[in-house]
Amino acid sequence: MTAIPQILDGWVDAIPAPGLRDTATFDLIVPITLDAVDEDIHDTVVTCTSGDPRIVHELLNRIQPGDLLRATGTLVRLPTPGEPALLVVDALEVLDRAPIPVLREMAIERYGPYVCWFDADTTDVEVFTEGGTWVGTAPEPNGIGELLEAFEQRQAAGGE
Repeated sequence: MTAIPQILDGWVDAIPAPGLRDTATFDLIVPITLDAVDEDIHDTVVTCTSGDPRIVHELLNRIQPGDLLRATGTLVRLPTPGEPALLVVDALEVLDRAPIPVLREMAIERYGPYVCWFDADTTDVEVFTEGGTWVGTAPEPNGIGELLEAFEQRQAAGGE
């Protein structure tokens, strides 16, 4: 097993969950930044865990999907090929809170500078910028891309 000290900035993907022996786990969406844009390259999901009581309390009581975090810890590469790496978190800093509080029957996902609000009672997806500007409503999750593209075209044209 190889351990590498690491600092990762990313968005929380789902509500953090309690783990074994007083730990908490969560997935961190880490954006990939490249000089050349390649549409086949996506953000990376890093599974994180911590046993530090202060961090566990923060994760289970205050952190919600869409929060932007800086997680500092040790990236552990597991000996089994194909298994994902695991970040054992020693320090956690909230860089930005999700603009909309998450309720248990709703979900929020971030797409770069956009925040999407999914409600279990409807297929509609409300989309906002991370600054809170309303982008629009996609009639279903598959329509988010078209909605974002139309919004960006309006912004580039100087429209609202």
